[in-house]
Amino acid sequence: MGLKYRSVLLVIGMLSLSACSLLEVKLESGIEPLPQAQLNMRVFSRDFSHTFYAKVEQGADQIVLEKGDDLSTKSNALMWKINSEQALQRAIFQASPVAAMVDTWTLTAQMSAFFDGGAGVSLFGDQQGVAIEVSKVLQADFERSIKGFVEPGEFKKYQAFILDYVAKNPITDLSFARHSAFNDWLAYRNISEFEAVTTFGTVPEVMSDVSDRMAMIAEQMPKILGWKAELYALHANINPETVQQTLQSISDTSAKFQQLMAQSPEMMQTLAVDLRRELMPLLAQLSETTDDKLAQLSVEREALTQMVKQERLALEEMVNRQRVAAAADLDAISQHAVERAFAELTKTLKSLILYLVLFFVVCFFAPLGLGVWLGKRMALKQQPSST
Repeated sequence: MGLKYRSVLLVIGMLSLSACSLLEVKLESGIEPLPQAQLNMRVFSRDFSHTFYAKVEQGADQIVLEKGDDLSTKSNALMWKINSEQALQRAIFQASPVAAMVDTWTLTAQMSAFFDGGAGVSLFGDQQGVAIEVSKVLQADFERSIKGFVEPGEFKKYQAFILDYVAKNPITDLSFARHSAFNDWLAYRNISEFEAVTTFGTVPEVMSDVSDRMAMIAEQMPKILGWKAELYALHANINPETVQQTLQSISDTSAKFQQLMAQSPEMMQTLAVDLRRELMPLLAQLSETTDDKLAQLSVEREALTQMVKQERLALEEMVNRQRVAAAADLDAISQHAVERAFAELTKTLKSLILYLVLFFVVCFFAPLGLGVWLGKRMALKQQPSST
């Protein structure tokens, strides 16, 4: 008996594994994975983001350290960190790895041109060389790694496009306002937008992409929020140290309150009992008031229903009266129309009979009377001649 039972369980397990396998095949069927080269581009771009963040933050902090308490320099350094890192996130987290690669490369080249001869050439004074060096190093690192993913001829085409695009679309200020260069790249290569992205990858690849995005946001968001708070404090005449102390005080108070709740469950229970006792009369009064309002609403609803019913009956009665009156009027109109029709018909028949009599008189009696008259005239002429 036990052997049969184990055999049945073994068969059920095999069928379950087969069903899971079929389900997995069904889910994966029709989904084209990303090419290996594009997967490598995605991995490299995500790794490059850490290098980008580290070098920009180090360069900005070095500039602030060298310039001391200069308010303008601190503001520009904070805006450089905030806006450049947010621009990189928008560029690097695109659906297509090729689009992310092209746009990230374009961003590094635009930032380099912005600080070296562009609109941001004088933002950091005598420390401008730090920003230029950081930008050029980031662009060179990215280009050096890209050479391992594309053919030499393709790399030259990419490079020519980047140079032309940066010259036509420079960054104008520290807000790093820009749009994606991928559409311009497609136009440059005569590639249709419908052929640019053919697949987003398999389910594991998409889930990995989402996981990377969430991890990056969780890592960078606190830093960016802190920099924005510091930038606001600089221009609001608030000491950043005071802001940090206030935040730390709030955090300490919250921790102490949580610790108090954990160490004094009896006190919290007593507090809950007292609170419930104090709130019970208020809740009872609220319940009574609610019941009264509901009862009043019920009465008003019944009165409204009765009024609507009476109005409907009155409307039906009025419609019936109008229908009866309309039927009586229709009968009178019909009778009058018949009488008028017969009167007109009689008049027409009389006129027709008169015309017929005149017709017969003209056609028959007129020639006869004319013949008699002519005969008499001829007879009168013949009598004297015979005498």
